[in-house]
Amino acid sequence: MGAGPGDAKLATLAAVEALRQADVVVRDALASAALLDHAPKHVRVIEAGKRAGHHTLSQDEINATLAEHALAGRTVVRLKGGDPFVFGRGSEEAAYLDARGIEVVAIPGVTAAVAAPAYAGIPVTHRHLASTVTFITGHEDPDKADTLIDYASLAQLAAAGGTLCFYMGMGRLKQITDELAGHGLDAATPVAVVQWGTLPHQRTARGTLSDITTRANDAGLAAPAIIVVGQVAGLEGAGMHGFEQQPLLGKTIVVTRTRQQASGLRRQLETLGAAVIEAPTIAIEPPEDDAPLREAVEGVGRYDWLLLTSENAVAALGETLDALGRDARHLAAVRIAAVGEATDEALRGRLGIAADFTPTAFSAEALARELVEAHDVKHKRFVYLKADIARRTLVDALAAAGATVDEVDAYRTVKVASLPDELWEIAQAQRIDWLTFTSSSSVRNFVELAGEKVDLVRGVRVATIGPRTSETAVELGMSVTVEAEPSTIAGLVEAILKACG
Repeated sequence: MGAGPGDAKLATLAAVEALRQADVVVRDALASAALLDHAPKHVRVIEAGKRAGHHTLSQDEINATLAEHALAGRTVVRLKGGDPFVFGRGSEEAAYLDARGIEVVAIPGVTAAVAAPAYAGIPVTHRHLASTVTFITGHEDPDKADTLIDYASLAQLAAAGGTLCFYMGMGRLKQITDELAGHGLDAATPVAVVQWGTLPHQRTARGTLSDITTRANDAGLAAPAIIVVGQVAGLEGAGMHGFEQQPLLGKTIVVTRTRQQASGLRRQLETLGAAVIEAPTIAIEPPEDDAPLREAVEGVGRYDWLLLTSENAVAALGETLDALGRDARHLAAVRIAAVGEATDEALRGRLGIAADFTPTAFSAEALARELVEAHDVKHKRFVYLKADIARRTLVDALAAAGATVDEVDAYRTVKVASLPDELWEIAQAQRIDWLTFTSSSSVRNFVELAGEKVDLVRGVRVATIGPRTSETAVELGMSVTVEAEPSTIAGLVEAILKACG
């Protein structure tokens, strides 16, 4: 299966469907790990990454691993970067499996020589400039006695207006350009090098056959990269989407939300060009005893109001209704108050209903204050589906106004065992631009989990979702750069955008 050139959104629908059915995924290093989000929870992931000079598994070991799991009756996805059959060893692996009676299905992928130039604003063909495009490996099989690359013919193709795309050629960039020049290609022919194509840290160097090596070296470009030779490499944008002009391109942003909640924030940041590292500090678990939750939802009709202060509470409500064999109609007799837009949107998305009340400011304090101001809550009964660690602000305010509030734990927040190794690898390299926190508990847990390593991120800019989260961050020694206004995920993203200019 081709994973595409890097950006997980370039994987095909067929690829996503295959991952959803996988029992085992054997993944190459350049295949986006984000694609694993489509795989079932039980999936076993085997890393078979190959980079220049380093192989996690040998090719023989990869072949044997694929066969072993397939013959055991498991559905195996061989996740390869780009397209499996464009300078990959997909055909060799398929032949090995076929010889052992194993059914093989090929799922093509978007190849880097088309995608990387496109994201850099370079079309590989152009009606007026290039009618042919040729893909060439810059890294042939070292066991071959002679090269099979005909540089004389390639030079003629480029001179006639064709485009040459070299894969895996950064280690031989000077030799490639020297060979083409030596076979008569004009030294002024445009050349571009696109590193990490389609990814947030994509970079491009442009020049000519005579100076591209110097320009690429001066820019610090290295593998993996695509080398584009031909007149199209001289186009600047060509009216195409300005991927490299995205406002957060090149920024690495750490998201500390739970895995269940991270996707919305991640999508918004990635759409703006950021590289997102998920480092959840808490996990959401069902209550240890769900009987009170089931009882409260079953008897929700005896209450006047249902209080929901998070997307997690909405999810717990939906799951409990499902377990009881109920649907949204079961909530018809009770009014619903949601803490903010995100909770209201989750309610609409999960159950198809809208909250009856949402405050103008998105906090428990505002919900209590504005609810009391807008409605006569005296002698009214409320049921509050909450986290096990929820503050008593909302309950105390309603009780002071004469209401009765039944508190029910809808979910538990559990501190994760550790932060991902990837986080500390990029922190050590000083490549983190932003830390984001969407709750006080996420800040507190982050600092506790980091331990002494927290010093690695002391100078990193911090974005929080609201005043209370900011207060906690400051108390724990962090300097808050921006605070969301309003206190929503969209507000958090906007605050980061403004700070980045």
